[in-house]
Amino acid sequence: MPSDLWTFASHCYARPGVEAACLRLQAAGADVCLLLCGAWLEQRGVACSRERLSALQALSEPWQRQVVQPLRELRQNWREAAQLDTAQLRLREQVKALELEAERELLRRLESLAGAWPQQTQPAAWLEALATSAGEQHHDALQVLRAVANRT
Repeated sequence: MPSDLWTFASHCYARPGVEAACLRLQAAGADVCLLLCGAWLEQRGVACSRERLSALQALSEPWQRQVVQPLRELRQNWREAAQLDTAQLRLREQVKALELEAERELLRRLESLAGAWPQQTQPAAWLEALATSAGEQHHDALQVLRAVANRT
């Protein structure tokens, strides 16, 4: 089991079915970085509480809104035009790399916050709590993420 959140998230995301599940949840409004953090916390046996959920969300929301989302929107808006313009395609790839680095930084921050939370023996329900309504719409996608996380 990878101990740091970035390595865990990278291994998890690379598994079959996880990327598609995460993108479905993201399209429904879920924060994929929070979900990957939740899967990491579940795997580590960290108890889920309202205070901890609030702390993770308070850390993630401004970074997602101010940093990740604008980069994602720019990259997505350039998708069609970049197919016709090699310079724009190159710049779009650089924006994509910057978006990934912004997500990596968010995962570092989430790990700094949650990394010392103690393990418990009881099962934790981080994924459902962090996915909110997106998890209700795409419960199967959450189960894909949970199953893969438990094998990582």
